[in-house]
Amino acid sequence: MKSGVLENQSKKGQVWIETVIYTSIALLMIGFVLTYAKPEIEKLQDKAILEQSLEMFRTVDNTIKTIGVAGNKRFVETGIKKGSLKIDGENDKIVFEMESIYVYSQPGEDITDTIGGRIVKRTEKIGSLNKISFTIDYSVENINITYNENDEFKTLNKAPAPYNLLISNNGRIDGNTLIDISLRG
Repeated sequence: MKSGVLENQSKKGQVWIETVIYTSIALLMIGFVLTYAKPEIEKLQDKAILEQSLEMFRTVDNTIKTIGVAGNKRFVETGIKKGSLKIDGENDKIVFEMESIYVYSQPGEDITDTIGGRIVKRTEKIGSLNKISFTIDYSVENINITYNENDEFKTLNKAPAPYNLLISNNGRIDGNTLIDISLRG
């Protein structure tokens, strides 16, 4: 009798050991897959965000280019999911920057955008990440960019809701077109 009970308990113990071993192996395999897959998923997500941000950047630029005569104003809805949009009134530039594990272009080289040719794209290696930037320099086009009618620097960071930018043509002074960018609620 005792040998039957011991044999039955031994089989139950063996089943539990096998279950623990198989579960451990499955978890280990899932861990290996996630170790490889997670960075690749992040790269794909960052690539999609960069493409959306480039389109947003082109929309802002197109609005500035086509705003027309003094007194015209246009609203542009600008969503920033990752990174930041910098309005540099001091240097008459607009810059979008984002850190990513994705390599957007050859690090250290400026690439001029093929659509319109005004946007300079750059990737810089910073440790294990890359800083990707899109820049438009309006000073070479005789456009004076201001934020809230001041030559100041403003950074718009990622936000759950889109920003409403009011872009205004405030006329010309000293041969430069005055373009003001401000936030509206």
